[in-house]
Amino acid sequence: MTVIFSKKCEYGLQAVLYLSTLDSGEMASALEISKILNIPKEFVSKILQNLTFHGIVASKKGNSGGFFLKKDASEIKLIDIVKAIDGLSLFDKCVLGFPNCSPDHPCPVHNKWGRLREEAYKMLSAETLEQFRKKTIAKIKNIYRKPRKKKINNKIEEAVTDKTQKGLLKK
Repeated sequence: MTVIFSKKCEYGLQAVLYLSTLDSGEMASALEISKILNIPKEFVSKILQNLTFHGIVASKKGNSGGFFLKKDASEIKLIDIVKAIDGLSLFDKCVLGFPNCSPDHPCPVHNKWGRLREEAYKMLSAETLEQFRKKTIAKIKNIYRKPRKKKINNKIEEAVTDKTQKGLLKK
């Protein structure tokens, strides 16, 4: 369930976190990312194109092409991805959608939401993708342990096994 971010932003965060687990110079295709994260390929492609436009991701065309981080993972924070996809207005707007919500004219949840909003912004701004690398790898591996439809499970297992055998998904 999406609480704060659009589904597009959630998928973008997941895709970029996945790209951050790759070694320098390594690329992942939209198909690979979609299989591993169980996101529709067309959605992945559009999101990554948008992130390419914003300078977070880069791509190389061709059979051996794919997507990769344009900058080092230590230079990218989650807030950069949120800003590129959803913008930062969610940190300024009333969570209930009331116009003119302010400290002088608060909505019923204004004070509580304000604290949560500030904490969320701080959390997204505090750490880099590099700092999330080990947790991201653990999460990606954990995704495949959940029961899924056989067809999906096989695709994911193939992708993970291939990456693990190549030493691309490290512990």
